[in-house]
Amino acid sequence: MREALADAIAAVAAEAGQLALDRWRTEFRRWEKSPGHPVCEIDLAVDLLLRTRLKALDPDAGWLSEETADNPARLAARRVWVVDPIDGTRDYLRGRRGWCVSVALVEDGMPVVGVLDAPARGERWRAVAGAGATRNDAPLRASTRTLLPGSRVPADTLPRIDDDLVAVPRDNSIALRIAMVAADEADLCATLRWGREWDIAAAVLIADEAGATVTDALGVPLAFNTRGGEAFGILASAPCIHTAAVARLAERASAASIR
Repeated sequence: MREALADAIAAVAAEAGQLALDRWRTEFRRWEKSPGHPVCEIDLAVDLLLRTRLKALDPDAGWLSEETADNPARLAARRVWVVDPIDGTRDYLRGRRGWCVSVALVEDGMPVVGVLDAPARGERWRAVAGAGATRNDAPLRASTRTLLPGSRVPADTLPRIDDDLVAVPRDNSIALRIAMVAADEADLCATLRWGREWDIAAAVLIADEAGATVTDALGVPLAFNTRGGEAFGILASAPCIHTAAVARLAERASAASIR
């Protein structure tokens, strides 16, 4: 049942991705929702397409999207669509390839289907709870690294305290950075700030189904369709280094979580 639904969700995400790709590197309206938070007319067009198509697949599911005003009625729904029409909007606006359409179906607080459609990269990522994760239909397995020093981290630069880690090229999309852990292209992906569920829901399932360990930045299990629709950071890693990563980041994460 979920595999058939995942096929339908992937088809919708591909249609949305094609819409975004067709307008990529063209002229369109862009502005800031708030300082440092860019948006463009394509975000809104993709959001509308996704809502129309996904609600047709499951009309009873709630809706949580970056580009739609939140409706607290979703909290009473057992299933919720958690969507980022264009994750990595900065890369999209700059004509770079590090963006994707992110779609997750959350059931009872956990993602059960996750899809990332990254047409500029020619990549389609997908996971179904209990059935594994794929990229372009190839099965994914996360890193089996056992030591934190030397771990690959998607980052432009690393702070001096982490100079025993190895920075690898990163995209603007946090979903694609988490997916790097699923694909054994990174050993660790971490953020130390409050973020939104739509940024991570699909990618969290992809990483988990690929065998990675995924929590918030403090090492606490993640839950979705929460009242605030937020999570404090993300820590996705090879299973054997997760405890060490939580310990490494504990002081910084604890300070950053206070607001």
